[in-house]
Amino acid sequence: MGSPSSTPTLEALAELIAVVARLRDPRTGCPWDLEQTHASLVPYLLEEAHEVADAIRHGDDNHLAEELGDLLLQVVLHAQIAGEAGRFDLAAIARGISAKLVRRHPHVFGGEPASWEAIKVQEQAEREGASANSASPLSERLTRKVRGQGALAGAMTISKQAAAAGFEWDDIEGVWAKVHEELDELKEAVASGDHRHAQEELGDLLFTLVNVARWCRINPEEGLAGTNRRFLNRFSRVEAALGGDLQGRSIGELEGLWQQAKAQIRAENGPPAGS
Repeated sequence: MGSPSSTPTLEALAELIAVVARLRDPRTGCPWDLEQTHASLVPYLLEEAHEVADAIRHGDDNHLAEELGDLLLQVVLHAQIAGEAGRFDLAAIARGISAKLVRRHPHVFGGEPASWEAIKVQEQAEREGASANSASPLSERLTRKVRGQGALAGAMTISKQAAAAGFEWDDIEGVWAKVHEELDELKEAVASGDHRHAQEELGDLLFTLVNVARWCRINPEEGLAGTNRRFLNRFSRVEAALGGDLQGRSIGELEGLWQQAKAQIRAENGPPAGS
């Protein structure tokens, strides 16, 4: 395999850029691609990122290469849209991230050693036109940081940073007490019929459970992803046992088949951790 700067790699990237440019050509392009904006592409960008993560978890190189291609397409599309408006292009994106990597790894590329956090604080200060010594409040830095994260990852980021700043329970029993408190409040909100209040209380409960995950050094994203996989595996077996038709079945029958599916999986793979 050639290096990233090898001719085949550059030719392949140039081909992709040309394909996307043609799709966005106002005269002969694809109507769907021409309608897209940065905002309209956000759901697809997130979807492709999650599909990359799923391919990594399954260890399928062919699938991973395909999904990385789909994710790369999103980057090139955004660059094309911005380039059409004269704002930036893929070259500017590549140069920007290269410069950032060199700046953040002085121990590799030469220069005075510095901590990762110190480098990022200085970068932020430069962006804001302030000195590196006048860091913005933690709440402002966290607000900027979690904008680019999913809700679950953002909650963990906030939880970690707030705890590091001293906003923390004395022990995990305090966290569990908060879980029960939030669960009771969610039950009350649901019973009241106030949908908006119930949604707020659900968010509070989920945020507290993320704090439990932090205290226990558990990755909540991986935990939920694992539950999703296990559920779909068991559900597919229940479907197969019923010939694909679940309509009209009693909950007792479905629960019985569910437990059978769990037992089959255990027999095949051994008991999963934390099952």
